[in-house]
Amino acid sequence: MSRPVTPIPFVSQGDAATVQAWLKALRAAMPDERVMDVAELSETELAQCKLAVVANPDPAELKRMPQLEWVHSVWAGVERLVEDLGDSGLKLTRLVDPRLAATMAEAVLAWTLYLHRDMPLYAQRQRFRVWQAEEYVLPEQRTVGILGLGTLGEAAAEVLLQARFKVCGWSRTHRELAGVRTFSGEQGLAGMLAMSDILVCLLPLTSDTRGLLNAQRLAMLPPQSQLINFARGPIVDDQALCEALDSRVLRHAVLDVFATEPLPADSWHWTHPDVTVLPHCSAPTNRETASAIVAGNVRHYRQTGEIPANVDIRRGY
Repeated sequence: MSRPVTPIPFVSQGDAATVQAWLKALRAAMPDERVMDVAELSETELAQCKLAVVANPDPAELKRMPQLEWVHSVWAGVERLVEDLGDSGLKLTRLVDPRLAATMAEAVLAWTLYLHRDMPLYAQRQRFRVWQAEEYVLPEQRTVGILGLGTLGEAAAEVLLQARFKVCGWSRTHRELAGVRTFSGEQGLAGMLAMSDILVCLLPLTSDTRGLLNAQRLAMLPPQSQLINFARGPIVDDQALCEALDSRVLRHAVLDVFATEPLPADSWHWTHPDVTVLPHCSAPTNRETASAIVAGNVRHYRQTGEIPANVDIRRGY
């Protein structure tokens, strides 16, 4: 089969090595397509493009393609794209990768156990040469609350249940998950927070979730509860978080995401004794599996003309 004349541009603000790695993976998954770095395409070629594959693209690059109909992100989080696309009318497909969900579930379990087994406390005691053990708490006696019960939240709940934790969860609309006590709506959020010894945030960043975990809602958590944020930094009110930790309303926070990334060297998070800083590493995209999913969606589009859009621009995810 001859390759289509119209190329598929890959648009990213990543460094050259990252762009080349993505191009290699995408080309291997779509040998019958012309996947090109957007920087290598002429204005004439760009004017013909109807599809672009993107990873944190510069919006100006997308505007150079007047016939563009849809954008396929190789990331699961698309809040910046939603904001950039606005009312452009472009269809948006985000990455839904079972491998990503499994990787996130692994991270949720790992860092939940980190908090459950008092690892931050023992690390501090080692530094001060303190030989003192804590009373062991059974996982059945600990409730882990999950904010966001989509694909990632469902996978996380499954592994936590297998580890014998009690699990509750909250979502914007009501969901039923086996073994999980589920909540929805504003009243449901308060009820869910009140029973979460360890709170795991996996929500998308939208206008509704920005600042969701403010001082009032952090105060709804049980005394000495702990937080894991693997979603987006702005979902948590940063000042309220700092105050909750300083006042011991919260015992510890594991933070993988921040409003500004990379986290500035002068940020308070680095040196706070009750914060674990991670460099946005909880669930990195696997280029090979992601590229295979993109290839399947492109193939379906070529065969049927149907755009596999799965993002509601109005809701933001």
